[in-house]
Amino acid sequence: MMTNSDDLLTFVTVIDSGSISAAAEQLNLTPSAVSRTLSRLEQSLETTLLNRTTRRMHLTEEGRFLLEHARIIVARMQAMQETLATRRQSPAGRLRVNAASPFMLHMIVPYIGAFRQHYPHIQLQLNTHDLNIDLLEQSTDVAIRIGTLQNSTLHARPLGSSALNLLASPDYLSRCGMPQTVSALDGHTLLGFTQPDSLNLWPVRRADAADRLMITPDVAASSGETLRQLALAGQGIVCLSEFMTYEDIRDGRLVPILPMLTEKQVQPIHAVYYRNSPLALRIQSFIDFMQQTLAAQPWNRR
Repeated sequence: MMTNSDDLLTFVTVIDSGSISAAAEQLNLTPSAVSRTLSRLEQSLETTLLNRTTRRMHLTEEGRFLLEHARIIVARMQAMQETLATRRQSPAGRLRVNAASPFMLHMIVPYIGAFRQHYPHIQLQLNTHDLNIDLLEQSTDVAIRIGTLQNSTLHARPLGSSALNLLASPDYLSRCGMPQTVSALDGHTLLGFTQPDSLNLWPVRRADAADRLMITPDVAASSGETLRQLALAGQGIVCLSEFMTYEDIRDGRLVPILPMLTEKQVQPIHAVYYRNSPLALRIQSFIDFMQQTLAAQPWNRR
């Protein structure tokens, strides 16, 4: 029985995702189909690749050997398919994109129509996560990250940057008043993030303090979009990036708080990706498109 590239892709996906069920979701298969593929692969190679229990999987020595070579084979197969697409001058294949939900909703989703007009043969898979993910574990081709990047093995391309502002709705300010000093924020409802704590460090300082203001949120959420909706609903003061609030400010739905006391703080925006070989055309096309899209934004502080 011959081993095919689809079986090898399934095997690699199971290892990278950490479970059969996670691999099934990524491959759009049922867990039973993935399990049958692994059994078929082991049968064709006449060896055990994985020792499986109900809780975990362990690669055998033969499994580690196959994984090393399967990665190369799968990468070459994908490169061949993309090279053929390139010869038709039309990038093709599945592109898995990850971003925090606010960026996905405000800066990717509105432009998907234009992207697909340019690249109709790219099949997009859009995923959101409000914390940084492991690209390999989540089988992600490219992720958009906001803020200072941590040292890693990822490659990164800068796309732009976006300023932070303290904001509240006119309704909230009419009920609770406009704070005139940083200390006056103590008497207001503050909206912040559940994690990480660095997102609750606001770009203002008390008169007697050298450090920026670290708030303790009265209402906390994991997503910036949730906090934006709370602010629009008049539930308090929030500190958010302009990429998701520029139109709210422009149209008067949100009003800057303490603008003269707010220090200039911009968050860099990067596309990050693995690159162990020439960058796949489908990934390159998406990054180029996003760079051009962000360059046209009035809030972009590059």
